[in-house]
Amino acid sequence: MSDTVITDVACTVCACVCDDLTIRVRDGQIVGAERGCKLTDEWFRGAWKPTASAVQVRGEGVAFETGVQAAAEILRTAKAPLIYGLSKSSTEGQRAAVALADRLGAIIDTTASEGHAPSILAMQQSGESTCSLGEIRNRADLVIYWGCDPLKTHPRHLERYSMDPTGLMVPNGARDRSLIVIDSHPNETTARADAEFLQIREGSDFDALWALRGLLKGVDDSRNPDVGLPWNALRTLAHRMKSCRCGVIFFGYGVARAPLGHRNVEALLRLVIDLNQFTRFHARRLRVVGDVSGADSVLCWQTGYPFSVNLSRGFPRYNPGEYSAADVLENREADALVLVGSSRVNSFPEAARAHMESIPVILLEGVRADRPPVATVLFTTATYGIHRPGTAYRMDETPIRLRPVLEAELPTDGDVLRAIHAAL
Repeated sequence: MSDTVITDVACTVCACVCDDLTIRVRDGQIVGAERGCKLTDEWFRGAWKPTASAVQVRGEGVAFETGVQAAAEILRTAKAPLIYGLSKSSTEGQRAAVALADRLGAIIDTTASEGHAPSILAMQQSGESTCSLGEIRNRADLVIYWGCDPLKTHPRHLERYSMDPTGLMVPNGARDRSLIVIDSHPNETTARADAEFLQIREGSDFDALWALRGLLKGVDDSRNPDVGLPWNALRTLAHRMKSCRCGVIFFGYGVARAPLGHRNVEALLRLVIDLNQFTRFHARRLRVVGDVSGADSVLCWQTGYPFSVNLSRGFPRYNPGEYSAADVLENREADALVLVGSSRVNSFPEAARAHMESIPVILLEGVRADRPPVATVLFTTATYGIHRPGTAYRMDETPIRLRPVLEAELPTDGDVLRAIHAAL
């Protein structure tokens, strides 16, 4: 039997959402993923065509309608429900989750609260000079990765967007660009042959960023705090940044991590704003999870806020920390939990995980995911971009259409959430 070939397939393993893959399917199994990376191969080659729906209530298999009624009964009696996840969903499922949260008066949160929440808070303070990945591909001649390792987390990022491709203002691709990596430790990206690695002292990101801001403004004082680099290296970096034609800083968790990640990111964003007095310069978060940008976008669109939203009073209230899922669970403030994908649950504090095990949990999870140990009601759902079409948002908030490559009778998380909403 000949293979079925599907072209222009998008991959949601990471936030690059590469949409140029060619997938080969044979007998209901994916046997090839051309143009993919090491993450893509694992994601697609391990996928299969589910043969039947899987719904469980307290560990026993039941009909879909029975599971929906059990979930609805849990939520009907809950006084403080919490909805969390959404980063492996699609716009369809995310909209259904917000609608259910609104109906319940629930708190709704995304995996951003366990990831780039400090970056979002910093953006709300300082603004962001940013652009699409397409503009970087076509214009950027100076690319800086600060506190991240894209060759490990986003294997095709350099290939597709930042270094290798030819563009309008960089017709020779990588030969027209300079790559600088700034981090406290060497990583896979620093080992790239043409990368210049500036190793700063761990925890000194804020001092280094503020020193660069001072150098741009003519404050050339080598008595600044030691950041692990010679002062002349910072002086040279500042000169290269303001003299490039178009530059970009991609930053990751190494900059945004607690406890003062929001201050680090705010300093970086203000540095980029300062640089725009001299040249064109941008900043971009290197989001990790496939559609976490989409979850932020849908919540902003529906509630006005990107994550950690409380709808219990009939209108949205926003307070990261107080309404973040991990804090709500750690403080034992939720009496029911809807998990739309269990991504990042293992990063919750021990007290939050303990409380999660003491309350009813409704879990909507894809066929290939590692599941948390406890789920009162479990719905196995189709995977967007493999079994069902959908929309995912790339890390630059660009929507990408997802094409299915395998048939499946499983419902999507949007189907399940709408069914629960109707049953209420």
